[in-house]
Amino acid sequence: MKAISTARVCSDGPHYRHRIRTGEHDLIADEPVAAGGQDAGPAPYDYLLAGLGACTAITLRMYAEKKGWELGELRVELTLLKNREGDTRIERVLHSDAGLSDEQWQRLLEVAGKTPVTRTLQEGATIDTRRGDEAPAA
Repeated sequence: MKAISTARVCSDGPHYRHRIRTGEHDLIADEPVAAGGQDAGPAPYDYLLAGLGACTAITLRMYAEKKGWELGELRVELTLLKNREGDTRIERVLHSDAGLSDEQWQRLLEVAGKTPVTRTLQEGATIDTRRGDEAPAA
């Protein structure tokens, strides 16, 4: 398999705050105050939705460019829902201020259902977890 993306997450302060490094980007993750964090950054599910939304928007823009369609301002709104039984659903709503036809919208909705991150989430991914080497002594 070929590595597509990497990230490193390290504890960074009180409670649940963590520093994330992916590519050349530094991010912070935390939990909301109501969950015991300090709300110093997005929570893990927020990043999951952000990744799905970004992949959707980028893929649709690429598709529209190939077709010569003007999307104008494209907005992807996402909500993650869970019930008591643990069932999870993500609602994704697409908006564009361009005057797209019903046929164009139908095709964009089909393409959204096939984006790389959408497929990964729908199909699942194997997650192998193992112990790493001890951290070097300071």
